[in-house]
Amino acid sequence: MELIDSHTHLYSDEYLTEEQPRHPKKGVVMPPPEPTPQGCDEAVRMALDAGVSHLIFPANALYEIESMKQLASRFPGKISMAMGLHPTELTDNPAKAIDIIENEIDTHPGLYCAVGEIGIDLYWEPENRQRQMAAFDRQCRIALRHDLPIIIHCRDGLDETLEVLRGLESVPRGVFHSFGGSAQDVERIREVGDFHFGINGIVTFKNSTLPAVLPAIGIDRILLETDSPYLAPVPFRGRRNQSAYLPAIADTVARALSLSLEEVAAQTVANTRRLFNI
Repeated sequence: MELIDSHTHLYSDEYLTEEQPRHPKKGVVMPPPEPTPQGCDEAVRMALDAGVSHLIFPANALYEIESMKQLASRFPGKISMAMGLHPTELTDNPAKAIDIIENEIDTHPGLYCAVGEIGIDLYWEPENRQRQMAAFDRQCRIALRHDLPIIIHCRDGLDETLEVLRGLESVPRGVFHSFGGSAQDVERIREVGDFHFGINGIVTFKNSTLPAVLPAIGIDRILLETDSPYLAPVPFRGRRNQSAYLPAIADTVARALSLSLEEVAAQTVANTRRLFNI
């Protein structure tokens, strides 16, 4: 059985530091475990050993591009990359930053499978609404020009995200990464483009409503992701997330849709390969 992690940041500096020891339950007094040094390469190897046959690295910021490319080059055929500027990483001159992103895509045809991670985040930066919308719009147009899908980060900004997508000259395609919305949100998103939905550790959380929304999405539109190093799934909550934890997410999706783990793995792999042409 193979799985694909459609969204992971294993190139992050988070994997160059020792994981902080954490107690499994609050209030339980116990000696902390020895922290284990773990580099980015080891994080990739752990994922491959866990049955994750391929990983997609979306860029977040300009300063991460080189480390992302170097890590991908050390695992040929196992990692695909996307190029974009995250809405909380617009810098003081977002136009110049996006010029660099655009040039990277223009001058490396075939190197990137998508434009992303791009979108709207009004949770962390509500004051930057207009700048985020302008940056998102421009990067969507870059994707359309190159016939690439987009990887969308949308947090507290669905109205703004849909407004930008409706204003494009042709129908966009891509994935709403880290989706945690309602069945109504699924319908609104489907009205504006050809979209898939990235499901990660949120689906495993105790009070998550996402398992009940999965039937409205349908297995043919689900991509599995971890968003490592964030949002570690149950039973790994509280740890730095790993792509190696993807099977826990697949298992929860399978139970929510009354499918076998093998069916979920096969269909989500097919969905991911088709969308990103990998």
